[in-house]
Amino acid sequence: MTSTLPSSFPSLSITPDSAPLPISLRIRERLDAAGVAYLANDNISDHLRDGELEQLEIEVAGKVRELLRSLVIDIDKDHNTEETAERVARMYLHEVFKGRYHEQPKIASFPNVKKLDEIYTVGPITVRSACSHHLVPILGNCWIGIKPGDRVIGLSKFSRVADWVFSRPHIQEEAVMILADEIERLCEPQGLAILVKAQHYCMKWRGVKEPQTSMVNSVVRGDFRIDPSLKAEFFELVKQQECMLST
Repeated sequence: MTSTLPSSFPSLSITPDSAPLPISLRIRERLDAAGVAYLANDNISDHLRDGELEQLEIEVAGKVRELLRSLVIDIDKDHNTEETAERVARMYLHEVFKGRYHEQPKIASFPNVKKLDEIYTVGPITVRSACSHHLVPILGNCWIGIKPGDRVIGLSKFSRVADWVFSRPHIQEEAVMILADEIERLCEPQGLAILVKAQHYCMKWRGVKEPQTSMVNSVVRGDFRIDPSLKAEFFELVKQQECMLST
């Protein structure tokens, strides 16, 4: 498949010797000047200008091409890898790490007209991420428990937010906290509980190579944190949802 990207874009910054600055450097300089963090699991979409993501894709493809050459792969003669660099660049920027470079999906909230105050759970939601230590997959399921406040969001929106948050390089503990922050911001629930169960390919595929090992962690906030019965009800509902999958 031939890449449809243009080979170059006009540069917005010029060094004293008229050589264009790499787009990644221009973006980093802008983030530094604004005092904005750009850690692996941060979203930087608010600081990208029109056309810069396409420019970044070209730069990343070039870097991946050099990585393949450094791995002593003949990408000029190997038909399987001659366009791998372009595929990898698109994958990182628009798929597996899209939560860094793309805005959060539009999610509308609505008044809780009926004053619902019983808890409900949504799940399992499939989550896909990558270990920020080795950039290999983290795959698992997420459950979200809500005790509604004054506003609510649609059930499908939880899946969209989870996908956006997890589509970044992460460690699982931080991913769950970031997801909780986003849900609280969107609908301000009286209580929030999140449970994530995932397998990490940095343990399955490399290192200790334990194929059955998984990681489970949770966060509870608001009424779920102060009322043990609500917390217990959430975990019981998760068990029931898991049982439905196995029948």
